[in-house]
Amino acid sequence: MKLLLVKTSSFGDVLHALPALTEAKARVPALECHWVVEEAYADVPTWHPAVTAVLPVAIRRWRRTPLAAWRSGELAAFRRRLRAQRYDCVLDAQGLLKTAPVTLLARGPRVGFDRRSAREGLASFVYDRAVPVDRRQHAVERLRALFAGALGYPVATVPPDYGIDRARLPEPPQQGAYLVFLHGSTWPSKLWPESHWRTLIARAGQAGLEVLLPYGDAAERQRAQALATGFTHARVLPPLGLAQLAATLAAAHGVVGVDSGPTHLACALGVPTLSLYGATDPQLTGTWGQRQQRAQARYPCAPCLRRTCRFAPEGPVHPPCYGQLDADTVWAQLEALRLAA
Repeated sequence: MKLLLVKTSSFGDVLHALPALTEAKARVPALECHWVVEEAYADVPTWHPAVTAVLPVAIRRWRRTPLAAWRSGELAAFRRRLRAQRYDCVLDAQGLLKTAPVTLLARGPRVGFDRRSAREGLASFVYDRAVPVDRRQHAVERLRALFAGALGYPVATVPPDYGIDRARLPEPPQQGAYLVFLHGSTWPSKLWPESHWRTLIARAGQAGLEVLLPYGDAAERQRAQALATGFTHARVLPPLGLAQLAATLAAAHGVVGVDSGPTHLACALGVPTLSLYGATDPQLTGTWGQRQQRAQARYPCAPCLRRTCRFAPEGPVHPPCYGQLDADTVWAQLEALRLAA
């Protein structure tokens, strides 16, 4: 059976589709999956044994410069590849208007969330068959239900398995006993205070563990350098590609991270991971895995779901919702996770 999966972004959302694909492959052994995914995350599907082809798409970039995308021939080339073969099922697991044209162009019966289940209900009008899914479930469970409804098998009750084949990852660039602290996010409200991070780095040093600090952009690099200053056991990593980051996380003794794609990746790899939540709500789209825990900040307005904190940066802790989620609390939870593993 040949399946075209349309799940383009974001990083965490792409990872959330992996357990559903693992289950689908177990229920339909002849399944062969081709995956349409944003170019930035094109490595992720290659880590799963059920995926035999990846079709990178650049919807985000094309939206910014549509004329350049048309003139370059990228749009035409993607369309040709998308329509090069017919599929037994074209499954839109995104449920958004931005992926509806991709689903509509593909050759094969189109399936997706029904109008009440999709994040953007109008997207369901391009499907030949729509699957009702409870919106109150976590994204991982919603996708498992969607795949089951699309491919005709009952939803399993076993814990989710991301199915990442570690043999497909490069060799870890780092050796020895280390922790990875994922400190960066695009939302300022998600950032755990630097004073907390530095105390946590000190705790790791007392335990004889090295701390690795990756970064994604110039601002995160500057923060990583500030966090590592004065610690001989903390190291800012060089720029890493997605596969190198995955390999680094996979070999870690533990991970602490804010609500971000790399933290979702650590959970998907089965590494003991503690996810820090303040402004965002983990109930529907939070980190998910058997060796992870979520540490939720307690504050009257948390989770506020705001990109920036409405309070002025006054006092020792900002955002203030992280006041009770301090480094000692986080270290105790991480150690419990590591011991349980």
